[in-house]
Amino acid sequence: MTGSTLAPFTADDYRARMDRAARAAADAGLAGLLVAPGPDLVWLTGYAPPAATERLTLLVLAPGRAPVLVVPTLEAPDAAKAAGASALSLRDWTDGKDPYAATAALLDVDGRFGISDNAWAMHLLGLQRALPGTTYASLTEALPMLRAVKDEAELELMAAAGAAADATFEEIRKVPFAGRRESEVGADLAELLRRFGHSQVDFTIVASGPNGANPHHEVGDRVIERGDMVVLDFGGLKDGYGSDTSRTVHVGEPTAEERKVHDLVREAQEAGFRAVRPGAACQEVDRAARAVIEDAGYGEYFIHRTGHGIGVTTHEPPYMIEGELQPLVPGMCFSVEPGVYLPGRFGVRIEDIVTVTANGGRRLNDTDREMVIVD
Repeated sequence: MTGSTLAPFTADDYRARMDRAARAAADAGLAGLLVAPGPDLVWLTGYAPPAATERLTLLVLAPGRAPVLVVPTLEAPDAAKAAGASALSLRDWTDGKDPYAATAALLDVDGRFGISDNAWAMHLLGLQRALPGTTYASLTEALPMLRAVKDEAELELMAAAGAAADATFEEIRKVPFAGRRESEVGADLAELLRRFGHSQVDFTIVASGPNGANPHHEVGDRVIERGDMVVLDFGGLKDGYGSDTSRTVHVGEPTAEERKVHDLVREAQEAGFRAVRPGAACQEVDRAARAVIEDAGYGEYFIHRTGHGIGVTTHEPPYMIEGELQPLVPGMCFSVEPGVYLPGRFGVRIEDIVTVTANGGRRLNDTDREMVIVD
């Protein structure tokens, strides 16, 4: 992801996000947030520093204080060019100096802070040595809904990513399947996602025949045969926002049982979608989809949650799973993707990204959910 991927957003947008995050931290009883390089930092500031660096970069957000980005001196010029840079202050440190001492001066000596899940352990340990009275919680644990509710501009980008994934499916269904390796079809999917505007391809699952019974099967060297059911699951980032869709196609005419299972999963996916409404608990989406599959006697073969949130990453809170009581809120985006996986035989999964509206839900994927026959 480059700094240009979030070009539609202004410094005011980033300022509002940082203000909201600081308020959320206060509401959660935290002294502040410490945000390391990764999706949270990009979302909050528009800044995407080098992904692999041992030098400390950390955004410090605290209620009632101006945001500060601690950054290595040699990277400060790039940080100053970020879209949200004017909404924060830079504090740079040079090689040979102690970055933890520089950061500690910004923190309450006995505060509890939320910190990015992907922060390096060496950096967290350095902060603990500098301020032994501080404690920390992962951002996913402390503020799981920080990025969950998208604004209108974000929803437009999510819809565009979904449309690009739909265009990819419409093209992939035209290519030959029989006689080709899963890896070859996977390469086609990746090329199509990029052709339709994705800057990053996160996954291209092509699970044919018995491989379809493994929900996270990676493309392999198996040659797809006539008579195979093939699970296609693909997505990535377009303009900084995620796509993720699954369709299950059949090479040639399916058997009656294959049609039955596919129809069952389609009905379950529709039930999950219809359960989406403001105020409903996330688990209600899972329950609605799962009930259809369980009532048909296939419950033991639905072996994963019904959905996951999506935004600037392809997997993030909230999760559509039993026990998740978080209420749905307009602007949330997540997958609805039930499946049935028959070991050694085949699998079926159908997935759309859905956003919560004022009255229910809206699909961001709309390709054919009926059985698609490919060559």
